Amino acid sequence: MTTVTIPELCLVALVGISGSGKSTFARRQFAPTQVLSSDAFRALVADDENDQSASAEAFDALHYIAGKRLRAGRLTVVDATNVQAHARKALVDLARAHDVLPVAIVLDVPEGECWARTQLRPDRDFGRPVLSRQHRDLRRSLRSLGREGFRQVHVLRDVAEVEAAVMVYQKLYNDKKDLTGPFDIIGDVHGCREELELLLDRLGYVVGRDASQRAVDAHHPDGRTAVFVGDLVDRGPDSPGVLRLVMGMVAAGHALCVSGNHEAKLLRKLRGGTVRVAHGLQETLDQLDAADPDLVEAVPAFLDGLISHYVLDGGRLVVAHAGLKEAYHGRASGRVRSFALYGDTTGETDEYGLPVRYPWAEEYKGAATVVYGHTPTPTAEWVNNTICVDTGCVFGGSLTALRYPSRELVSVPAVRTYYEPVRPLVVPTSSEYGLDVADVIGRRTLVTPAGRVTVAAENAAAALDVMSRFAVDPRWLVWLPPTMAPASTSKVEGYLEHPVEALADYAAAGVPRVVCEEKHMGSRAVLVVCRSPAAAERRFGISSGLSGTVYTRTGRPFFLDPSLESEILDRVRDAVGTAGLWDELGTDWLLLDAEVLPWSAKAEPLIREQYAGVAAAAGAALPVARAALSAASSRGIDVSSLLARFVDREASMAAFTDVYRRYCWPTDGLDGLRLAPFHVLAGEGHSYLRQDHEWHLALLDRLVAASELFAPTRRLVVDPASPTDVAAATEWWLELTGAGGEGMVLKPAVDAGPRVQPALKCRGREYLRIIYGPDYLSRLDRLRARGLQRKRNLALREQGLGLAALDLLAAGGSGRAVHQLVFAVLACESEPVDPRL
Repeated sequence: MTTVTIPELCLVALVGISGSGKSTFARRQFAPTQVLSSDAFRALVADDENDQSASAEAFDALHYIAGKRLRAGRLTVVDATNVQAHARKALVDLARAHDVLPVAIVLDVPEGECWARTQLRPDRDFGRPVLSRQHRDLRRSLRSLGREGFRQVHVLRDVAEVEAAVMVYQKLYNDKKDLTGPFDIIGDVHGCREELELLLDRLGYVVGRDASQRAVDAHHPDGRTAVFVGDLVDRGPDSPGVLRLVMGMVAAGHALCVSGNHEAKLLRKLRGGTVRVAHGLQETLDQLDAADPDLVEAVPAFLDGLISHYVLDGGRLVVAHAGLKEAYHGRASGRVRSFALYGDTTGETDEYGLPVRYPWAEEYKGAATVVYGHTPTPTAEWVNNTICVDTGCVFGGSLTALRYPSRELVSVPAVRTYYEPVRPLVVPTSSEYGLDVADVIGRRTLVTPAGRVTVAAENAAAALDVMSRFAVDPRWLVWLPPTMAPASTSKVEGYLEHPVEALADYAAAGVPRVVCEEKHMGSRAVLVVCRSPAAAERRFGISSGLSGTVYTRTGRPFFLDPSLESEILDRVRDAVGTAGLWDELGTDWLLLDAEVLPWSAKAEPLIREQYAGVAAAAGAALPVARAALSAASSRGIDVSSLLARFVDREASMAAFTDVYRRYCWPTDGLDGLRLAPFHVLAGEGHSYLRQDHEWHLALLDRLVAASELFAPTRRLVVDPASPTDVAAATEWWLELTGAGGEGMVLKPAVDAGPRVQPALKCRGREYLRIIYGPDYLSRLDRLRARGLQRKRNLALREQGLGLAALDLLAAGGSGRAVHQLVFAVLACESEPVDPRL
């Protein structure tokens, strides 16, 4: 048996003279769809596979189809004689164009055997001299195949070897699709060993040390794998220490590492190559000179084993030092390696003399998440489905890791600035908080903890109209609340929504505890409260002397009277101080999610025109109609069924009127206004939305105690899988709604992940009259057929965008990047979803 090992993805050129058995070999070793035969293509273009005059057109078509297959990542085999150098060159060039390895399999069968076979084929009418010429070409070819660019050459030297050959497929070195993580992808370390150990500790790794207490390994108790994006060395204070630790982790199977451009340069220098000693290389060389010989001896082999990129988690994750565009994922060529190590440049230099990088990530549309480093940024920010985790530790920034698949960012600050960069880590701009319309217009795909969210161009246009004409200063707009989906439609007689189904939804999602909180009938408001105008200017770039704002769920100013808004914010600011939250949370600004009561404070025009108008019309018309029908009935006319309908409608209208009036009361400035907060969303350096919901409510109870402005939120914490708890929640809900309450909102008491509904509303039977109409109960069977899935998908998408915005805000991300995510929430609100849901 002769084993022929080839890469899973490559271009195979079969090389052999006519009669050597190439087609038979191809049929036996490869799938029919993988083999492109020159004879078959001659037949396609000329109806005769022996028509040599059609060879040029046949090979043109063959190369075209081969290119399509290689572009799609499929093994391709070319069955032709390929004994001439120009024919093989075309195939090598084709492989290089698609960044796959060219492989030659030579069938070196004796000429006499080939001639005997040819004579047995009636479709072959050429003479022995043709075969002899092919054989001479083959002999010359055997000496040059490697120089021509074939990365593997397999020669089967007689008939026995050809027939005994067994094909074995080998993964490319970058193919780690079988590794599914979870991973912690760590940015450029550049010799900052102390920060690396601190980061690994924060990530939960246990660092192993040798007898000299040097870090030589680190493992995670939960089996997580660290992935280093390269540039372990140069510029920093302890490149040997970083290498010792990372080499130990890789050797133990606790980490993976791709090559950075600094590793590639160091390897060339250690092997005696001529390189320019700059950009921190001299520091590394000096440190290695003082390091222990065993480490120095092992470093070249380690560096030589680093590859350009890894494809992980079934192809869903790609890690490369400088990033990698989609066409290069899982490919192997010098061009791919160069892009992975250095990125792509425009050929220009900036004002600091550094190459201008081509913004490949802005055009990236791939399904795989690409994580990279190379070019330091102040904060790690998502661009499409890519993220750079080099946050300039060696330049005084921070060392950052991305937890995958949760997409959580974890950072530790640099102990000090070790190396002054040529270009400042934070490049001054005319406005640090400046926004650009190009960031939000057109079709866009954004990455969130809940997955990728695509914003349609038409929805973005609608959001831009609202944002540009009606919204508050967009620098304040750091979060918008997601839409809230209703619970599954109730099967309980006489109810459209009911706690039984709501709790069952969360039980099915595996949520262990649910907070049932009363649903305040007011208007949703987001409050940005700063401790001082200086804090507002520092964090939000607002230099007008304002120290906060209050806006609606669509980003519009909540209060049209600036003095009233200022009074509200003053009261909130004082309450936060009285409750001790400024110091406890270590922040000088807070973002709160709340409901402003009463409903009429914001919705008075809507109430007057839509609800009161309907009630007034019904109040004038229905009694008259009922009286007329009663008179007709007294005269012996049978109108009993019609009369009963009008009596029911009159009762329904009375109930309808009673419902909306419950949520209206007079206000005068602050008098009569109440604020019911239910989330502390973010503060300096922290996004709190993933905190247990009981934590939020406990903090907000302290605001209620600190000021009469705040209204308490009553709640009940239950196990959604417990029949006893479900019964208690149902009884409580019936009491709330029976006393005139709107209903309740159910939220996971603990973080249930971004793919579980963040909240479900369960509205009372009477309240739903103002949603679906006074007499909606008569149409209950039809309403139960309402579709909820689109609304639920929208809620998850908007929740994911909000989480991403808050995470970026807490990490100190740019205002433009945060605004992209918030803008997308507003754009999602243009989706055609039933507004009554």
